[in-house]
Order: sequence, then C-alpha cells, then structure tokens
Amino acid sequence: MAEVQPLPPRDLLLILTPPSPLPDGPPRLRLRLSAHLDGARLHLQQGRVHSHRGSHAPVFDRLGEELLDSTLKSIEQVGADRIALLEFSNCSGNARRALLLEFLGRHSNMALLGPEDSILEVLVPQADKPERPARLAKGRTWSPPGGSLRPPDKPQPSIEESYPDPDTLPPGPVKDRAPLSWRVECALGLMADATVLEQDRSRLIARLERRLNRARSALKGIEKRALAAGECERIRQDGELLKSVLGTLRRGMTEATVSDWFAADMPQRKLALDPKLTPSENLEKVFARVHKLEKAQATLEQDRNQASSRISRLEELAAQALTTEDPLRLDTEAVQAGLLETRQEANPRKKKPRPARLPYRTFQTDEGLEIRVGRTAKDNDDLTLHHSRGLDLWLHTQDVPGSHVILRTGRGVQPSEQAIVDAALLAVHFSPARGASQCDVHLVERKHVHKPKGAKPGLVTLAGGKILRVRAQPKRLASLLRGSAGH
Repeated sequence: MAEVQPLPPRDLLLILTPPSPLPDGPPRLRLRLSAHLDGARLHLQQGRVHSHRGSHAPVFDRLGEELLDSTLKSIEQVGADRIALLEFSNCSGNARRALLLEFLGRHSNMALLGPEDSILEVLVPQADKPERPARLAKGRTWSPPGGSLRPPDKPQPSIEESYPDPDTLPPGPVKDRAPLSWRVECALGLMADATVLEQDRSRLIARLERRLNRARSALKGIEKRALAAGECERIRQDGELLKSVLGTLRRGMTEATVSDWFAADMPQRKLALDPKLTPSENLEKVFARVHKLEKAQATLEQDRNQASSRISRLEELAAQALTTEDPLRLDTEAVQAGLLETRQEANPRKKKPRPARLPYRTFQTDEGLEIRVGRTAKDNDDLTLHHSRGLDLWLHTQDVPGSHVILRTGRGVQPSEQAIVDAALLAVHFSPARGASQCDVHLVERKHVHKPKGAKPGLVTLAGGKILRVRAQPKRLASLLRGSAGH
C-alpha cells in the first residue's frame, strides 16, 4: 500500500507498506522522488527526513488522494532517457494512474498521468509560448521532450563510478538491500540539501539586512530628534519674546523683530512668522512645537537604548547566519524574539500564471481568418519574423510608418477579397494615415518580406507584391475593431 508524504517544493516520499507485514517479511520502504533542480533523483530514502509544515503545491494534495492505499505495480525507465514512470494499481475509481519523473537538470519535473498519458497534475506547470504550446500542462497528453528517444551512443558510467563510496552507513537494515540508493542519497541528496541550505541562508541574511537598515534608519531619526530637542529651551524663549510683542503684530507679517532679553546684551532677534496665520495662531504654533519637543525628550533616551540594542542583536544574528547549519531555526528564533516578522510564503493555490505578452493585437474576419497587428516598431519585427508563416499575407501602409499586419492563411486557404480589405483597413487605422479618405497599402506574401542586417526596428524590404488603394469604411472598421468584420 502506498502513501504520499509531501516534501515541498519539489520532493515527496512514497511510503510503501506490505499488505501483511511479517516479522521476517519485506520492510516498510520510503521511496524518494525528487525534481530538485540541482539533485533530481529516485532512490530509497534511508536517512532522516523532517516533515514539512505550511502550504504546498496542489499536485501534492492530488497525489495524496489518488495514490492513497494504491499498489505500486512497476517502476520503468522510459526509452533510454532520464525519465522514470511509476505505475499504480488499485487506485481510486480503478482508473489508470502513473507518476512521471523527468530528471532533466534545470528542467526536472513531476506529473501525475491518467489514461492514455493524459496529464492530471504537474508539479511545475509550463506556460504556453507563441507557436509552441506547453508540453507539461494539465489537460495535455504527455509526450517525451525533444521527440523520439534513442539510446546514448556510448556506454554510460555506473552508479559506483559516478558517485563516491559513502563515508557513513545508513540507519536500519535497509542498507543491505539498497547500497546503490545510499550512494545516490549521499551524493545528490547532500548536494540538494546544500543548495537548499544556502538558499535558506541567503533569504535569512537578506531579511536581517533589511531589518538592520530599518533599525539604523530609526536610530538616525532618533538622533535627529535629539538635536531638535536640544533647541527646545531656545524655542520656548522665542515664544516668550513673541508673546511680549503680540499686540504689535498683524496677519501677513513674515517676521517680528524683538529685543532678546534672554541674552546679556539684549541684541535684536528676528522671529519668522507664517503670514497666513494670525499673531495668536503663530504664538500657538511656537508653543505647540515646544510641547512636542518636551514629549520627545521624555522618551528619547529609552528609544535610543532600544534602537541600539535592536541593532546589536540583529548584527549578532547576521553574523550567526553566515555560519549556521540551520537557518530556519535561527529565523524562527528571531521571529519569536520580535526581531523579524513572520516570513510570508506565497500560497501556490492562489498564484496565477502570468499570461505571455504577445507582440500583436488580434482581430478576426467574418470567415474566421485571424488578423495580427503589430504593437510597436520592435513588435513589428517580432510579428513578421517569428509569428507568421511564409504563405500568410503581409500588409503595410505605403510611404507611411505604421503597424505590420499579418493575415493568416496557411496551406490550401485562399482568403477572400473582403478579408484582405479588412486587413488593409486595419493597416491604415494603425498608422498616421488613420482617418484619411483613402490610402495605399502594400500587399505581399510574408515569404517575400526580408529584414536587412542592421536595419532599425520595423524596417523591412519587399520582393514583389502589389499596392492596394483602400477607401475609408468607418462602419466596417468599427465592426472589425469590436472583433468581427462587417460589410
């Protein structure tokens, strides 16, 4: 019987229990399936594994439901490639279920397959690209990467030759049944663990640095407050001087000159005023600032000590983060001490794939043909060179800059005259000639459009073709812009 234990982000344990465990019978086994970018592998797990806490990708939930209490029927290599297929029986609903692993370096992945290799879930969904749909995507039929598989030309090194003899023995009796798995676990597992460790360490150091920067900025703010508080007595004296001449002041004045009786020789002192305020409001403003500075002075020393202490503790943690073997534990301790905020992890269930930006707008003729219109000069090149076929029709206004327009045709498809007019109207509309009563438009098959080497974006040369004179048809253009061409 099988049970799935998630080890996000890219690993899982398949726990296999014999139907009727006997003292001398086969043991309970843990099969490690990893699509780790630096250590993709499949082996019996013999070392200790820490349980995962927190959110994980939906594929793990689906695997747990579909494979619970199922029977692992077989493990096979697909063709001669780095692909493994695990077939299960006795699954929910008695439908075919298989677990696919592709050990392809930075492109390693894992998927749950149904009947006829339909993809039910995929660990890392791939996004569709223009002219090339995703190979590993939910709802698609799985196909091997790069087409058909063929065995390598030369014999490949064995596991003993590829990985060193481990320095330690695994715990438990499984070591006698899986010595090669132990080699793989020690080599690739340690490599993957080292990568994860450095990633966790880098994230912790970055979090501490951000907190340190904020704490140091806060201390600088406190020191500025201290400087301002040092002027509190002088500001109070200015308020008293201003009060003594309040009756001589008028709204609109920008300053008041008074005798400073707080100084020994009573020099003249100029006090700035806000001309928009009355004399009384100016006086209230001065004493309001005095009260604010007095309040700041009361907590100044405490705030300074707290900020300095926080900086010291964060600097100490930052030094520990450089050498710790358990960054997650140190992170947790910092959160519990109030030095870091709880790390926010994105919920993969809420993460929506960002659609790929296309270099063109799309319109459709009444007969169902697609018209593509370039967005910018650079997009024009991309549309013409990479998002069109040789038999497509290419249109562009004559002697006027504007968008490249592609009327999609294909083999055996002959567009009607009305479809060509639709594309020509769009070529005029997406150019400076928009609104003209008539305009000339180039029409040529895409295969006769060439990009000169070193030419600026959007500039092409034509071999053949013809010129269409297009007259304005506002109603038809408006209908076309809404999504369908009208007549």
